[in-house]
Amino acid sequence: MANPTIAIVGRPNVGKSTIFNRIAGERISIVEDTPGVTRDRIYATGEWLGKEFSLIDTGGIEMSDEPFMDQIKHQAEIAIEEADVIIMIVSVKEGITDADEMVAKMLYRSHKPVILAVNKVDNPETRNDIYEFYALGLGDPYPISGSHGIGIGDLLDACVSHFKEEDFVEEEGLIKFSFIGRPNVGKSSLTNALLGENRVIVSDIAGTTRDAIDTRFEAEGQKFLMIDTAGIRKRGKVYENTEKYSVMRALRAIERSDVVLMVINAEEGIIEQDKKVAGYAHEAGKGVIIVVNKWDTLEKDNHTMKEFEEKIRNEFLYLSYAPIIFVSAKTKQRLHLLPALIEQVSMNQNLRISSSVLNEIIMDAVAINPTPTDKGKRLKIFYATQVAVKPPTFVVFVNEEELMHFSYERFLENQIRKTFDFEGTPIRMITRRRK
Repeated sequence: MANPTIAIVGRPNVGKSTIFNRIAGERISIVEDTPGVTRDRIYATGEWLGKEFSLIDTGGIEMSDEPFMDQIKHQAEIAIEEADVIIMIVSVKEGITDADEMVAKMLYRSHKPVILAVNKVDNPETRNDIYEFYALGLGDPYPISGSHGIGIGDLLDACVSHFKEEDFVEEEGLIKFSFIGRPNVGKSSLTNALLGENRVIVSDIAGTTRDAIDTRFEAEGQKFLMIDTAGIRKRGKVYENTEKYSVMRALRAIERSDVVLMVINAEEGIIEQDKKVAGYAHEAGKGVIIVVNKWDTLEKDNHTMKEFEEKIRNEFLYLSYAPIIFVSAKTKQRLHLLPALIEQVSMNQNLRISSSVLNEIIMDAVAINPTPTDKGKRLKIFYATQVAVKPPTFVVFVNEEELMHFSYERFLENQIRKTFDFEGTPIRMITRRRK
C-alpha cells in the first residue's frame, strides 16, 4: 500500500514551506538526536480525516545553475510525476504573475487533480481579491492563511476527496521491500540477479533507472513485492543533478516498503549520503538490512569482512540492529539468502510480546541495573505494554517522565532485544507519566 501523495507547488515567496509545515504539523519535527538521522524538510507524512498521505514540498528542491522560471518549471514537473493530488499556491498580495500562469498551464495539461490555494488571505477584507484567480482555469480558489492556519481544513478536505479507497487497502501476506542507496551502487543489478531475468536496464551511468517497475515474485511460498526506486520518466538528466530529488525518490520507496535494503558499494565504501538515506529508513520505523554489493571485486583475507562490518557499525551507530550481508550481483554470491532474511526481518517487525512477559523483562532489567535518580528523586517504572508493531512500540508508565534518561531507555531496549529476536527492526520506547 502506497499512501497517496500531495505535492505543493508555486513560485517563490508564496508561502509553500509555511503551508507544508502547517499540514505536516508535529510529524515533521524530528526529536531524535542520533547522528546521521537527516533533518531535510522536503518530504513528510500528514494525516487528515483518518487518512495518511505523503507530502512533498517542491520548494525544498533547489535547481542550481538554472534560470528562475526554469527552476519553477522543473519543480512543477516533479510534482506532476510524483503526486496524486497537487496543491498550487498563489499569493493574494501579488495577484496573478507570469510564473503562476506558466505553472497553471502545465498542471492543467497534467490531468491530475489540482487544488488552487490563495495564500496570505489573513483578513476578511482580502477575501474578495481571490476571484481574479479563476482566470488560471483551475477551478474554485481556496482562500487560506499559512501563517494563521485559516482555511487549511477546507483545503485538505478538497485534497482527501480525490483519494481512492483502494489506496488504503493492504494486501495480506505480501512483504514489500526496496533496494535503496546512492546512484551506481548496483540496485538495478541486484534486482535483476534476484529475479533471474533482465527486467530493469543496467548501466554504469549513475541514475539510469527512469521507469518505476514494481515486481512481484514468490520464494519458498512467501509472496514479495520489490519496489523500484525509480521516479521521473522523462528529462531525467535534469533531476539527477539534484541530490535532494534523488533522496526524495528514495523516501517514496522507503515509505511504501516494509523492509528496506540499504545497498553499499564495497569498492567505494560509505559516504555521507548513504547515512542520510539510511537515517530516513530508521526514522520511518522500517525494517533495515545492510547489503554490501560488489563484494567479489575486493581482494580479501581472513579479516576483510570483519573489518568492513566494524566500519559499517561505526558509521551507522543508529542501525546497530540491522543485519549485514555481503553479496555480489555479478556472481550471485549469497543472493539466495536475501528472501529468507527479508521474511525474518518482516516477522520481527510484526512481533508482539504479551504484557506479562514484557513486565517480567522490565523488572529483571531494573534488578540488574536500578533506575536512575535526579535531585534525590528516583525513577519508578509501574508498568509497560506493547501498543503497536511495524515497528514494535512500547509504552512505559513511570512516576516522572523527565527521570527516564535516554541511556536508561536504551538499556531497557537492549534487555528486550536480548530476550526476543528483533533483529532488523527499530524499537520505539515511549515514556508516559501514570495518571
